[in-house]
Amino acid sequence: MGQFVLSHEAIVRGVIFASVLMTMAVWEAIRGLRPQRVGRAQRWPHNLLLVVVSTALLRVLFPLAAVGAAYLAVERSWGVFNNLAVPLWMAIVGSFILLDLLIYWQHRLFHKVPWLWRLHRVHHTDLEFDVTTGLRFHPVEILLSMALKVVVVIASGAPPLAVLWFEVVLSSTAIFNHANVALPATVERWARWLVVTPSMHRVHHSVISKETDSNFGFNLPWWDRLFSSYRAQPKAGQLGMTIGLEVFRQPQDSRLDRLLLQPFVRSSSPQGYAPNEQP
Repeated sequence: MGQFVLSHEAIVRGVIFASVLMTMAVWEAIRGLRPQRVGRAQRWPHNLLLVVVSTALLRVLFPLAAVGAAYLAVERSWGVFNNLAVPLWMAIVGSFILLDLLIYWQHRLFHKVPWLWRLHRVHHTDLEFDVTTGLRFHPVEILLSMALKVVVVIASGAPPLAVLWFEVVLSSTAIFNHANVALPATVERWARWLVVTPSMHRVHHSVISKETDSNFGFNLPWWDRLFSSYRAQPKAGQLGMTIGLEVFRQPQDSRLDRLLLQPFVRSSSPQGYAPNEQP
């Protein structure tokens, strides 16, 4: 089964990605939590086109990507897990947890370093919070993230199946926890110990800086509690909170051309981080 999945990586990832995206989009349409001021027709084409640009650049600049790097590490006996006599299941679980921890700290770093924040703020300037927000990342951020993952995959010797599993789960949970939905209160309370939920991650997209700098997890919810970045709810509540940043609040700022240029636009707001400002 594992070999079949790896042999059909692109198909497996594509089918799961499309299935999760469609499922969450339908859930939003039927029981959306927050009324949307900026409609899907104004936002979705540009958010989705940003994914197309990023995917095309990844294919050109990282043809092997993270799974390919894992195969290379196995062939060359690179990395920790390829030189330790541990069961495959242990290497898979350990690699998954390691990669998730990496994404958590990468996320915090992109909030802390001004020039990285300029890239990452493209994700935060979405004026609404829904499934396509989870796909809205500047292509340069995507490339930097992939480069970092490749380095960690090779250094750790993560098994290819673990890397594929992680990539599929990460993309799926990113769509899920950016959805404009809410779980029932009882389910939400328990789910937050297993996965980052939409209501947990929505806090991270608040216009209030202290709330923006919280709940950095994308998949496993433990890191925020462990490293003191967890915030249970936004001050204004899930329905009353304002989504986005103080800057780039016009709907036209979310056009594809402006999203691509946004990291290079100066802003006097602290949330925009002009070149001489520190976060």
